[in-house]
Amino acid sequence: MSWDHNDFRDGFVVPPMPTAPPPAPADGWRAAGVALLNLCGLGLGYALVRRWWLMAACWVATAVLLLVALPADPDGVSGGALVAYLVFLGLAAVHGAVVGLRTRLTWPPAAWIAVVMGIVLLAVPAGGVALYDGARDEATEQMLLDRLERADEMVQAAGKQQFTTAEPDYRRALTVYRDLRSDHPGSRAADRVPDRLKDYYTTVASAYEERNYCVAVAPLKYLRTVPRTMDEKELGTLAKWPDGRLATSLYECGSGALSGGSADWATHYGELLTVFPRSEQTAKVEPSVEAAVDKAVKAVRGDDPCKAVERLETLNSQIVGLSGERAGLTQALGKNADRAEKNAESGTYACGVDQYKEKSFAEAVTTLNDYVKNSEQGKNRARAKKIVIAAEVAQTVPAAGKRLPTTASGGGISVTVKNDSPDDITVLYTGPVTGSFTLKACGKCTSYSLASTVTLGFEPCSDSGKNYPQRTIRLPAGTTYFVHKSKSGLGKSPASDTAKLSPGYIYTECAYTTSFGY
Repeated sequence: MSWDHNDFRDGFVVPPMPTAPPPAPADGWRAAGVALLNLCGLGLGYALVRRWWLMAACWVATAVLLLVALPADPDGVSGGALVAYLVFLGLAAVHGAVVGLRTRLTWPPAAWIAVVMGIVLLAVPAGGVALYDGARDEATEQMLLDRLERADEMVQAAGKQQFTTAEPDYRRALTVYRDLRSDHPGSRAADRVPDRLKDYYTTVASAYEERNYCVAVAPLKYLRTVPRTMDEKELGTLAKWPDGRLATSLYECGSGALSGGSADWATHYGELLTVFPRSEQTAKVEPSVEAAVDKAVKAVRGDDPCKAVERLETLNSQIVGLSGERAGLTQALGKNADRAEKNAESGTYACGVDQYKEKSFAEAVTTLNDYVKNSEQGKNRARAKKIVIAAEVAQTVPAAGKRLPTTASGGGISVTVKNDSPDDITVLYTGPVTGSFTLKACGKCTSYSLASTVTLGFEPCSDSGKNYPQRTIRLPAGTTYFVHKSKSGLGKSPASDTAKLSPGYIYTECAYTTSFGY
């Protein structure tokens, strides 16, 4: 090298200015290697061509993606972030290829080695994707298991409450179980659902296991509706699991209500006969109904025949509403209904007698009149009529009800009853014999003032100028109680008289009416 004399100035030599190395010749292998190494997400292609800031940018982009993606959750990375990152990698690869086309590599000595390294290192993002998918799947599994656990806890809590309160929670839990099986088949949570359903059924129907049959009816009815919302294939044997238990509960609850006198037994039996007509529980219905009728019939002869009659009447109306498909069941139930009705009719007499003995004379009149009206062939009709008369007398003269009248009639003592009133009257009498008759009104008679009846010398039926309607009856000796009732009513109170009859005398009774005039 030679210097020009102008290069020497003041004793110093000025060296020549360095120049940039010329660009390397274009090399496709080198460009491909840089591009592939940039695709791994770490900017290694930029490292080989000494573009440190660009490599750092790749690291930052990858770090941001990791911050967004981790920890993995079931929803994964948002679509926007993933697209942005892929676009960035694509740009880095393209730019790296442009730079590497004419830039020498610091390492390796051969460009094809960089290509091989790029291909190998592509396994890094591919492996990362696989690992992330696995982590996301595990996160999904945990999410589903958590959902299953919450549903289980909901069922356990509901099992401690009344069914009417707990039913909404049971339905929500069932929805979770159903969705796990239908929307996430093959998941660990879905695989556990069959066992959870068994626990679900036993929890809902816990009252049955406790033999609280009436309480168990509503939960078991609900369980029979589950196949409407969940595939029977998923339920397996559980689909029919409630049937036998519900049939048993309906029978046991109805049987308890029937023996206890509750009215809702017919509802339970009716549902049993309709829903499970061929069940073994249905076969027990008729014998239990028959036993209830037998018990009520026996009670007619007990201490409270009126209650027994009411029970028989209720049983009759309830049994009539029952029917079944089992051969002969409807006919057998019909026979029990008829038996209850007939014994209720005959038992009405015993009820009226009991009311009479208890001094409930008005009730006895009503009850025995019903008996006479409804039991045309009743063997006690004649006596019932006598008791009605005695009870009507006893309502005015309580002493008349001391003993139950008989069907005896007649006697040796003549008693003539005259009507000294302007009204038709009914004469009722009871004592050794009991009877009644009617006297027509006295045309010329008037009501006496109340004041005149208490004056000295008051003698009704003593006017010889009046033709008093009268009737003579023959009565035995003893005390006979008379009551005279105006047939017109009009607010007039019955008049009464007590006659102690002795042989050898002729007696006269006089019926009259009073008013408040003077």
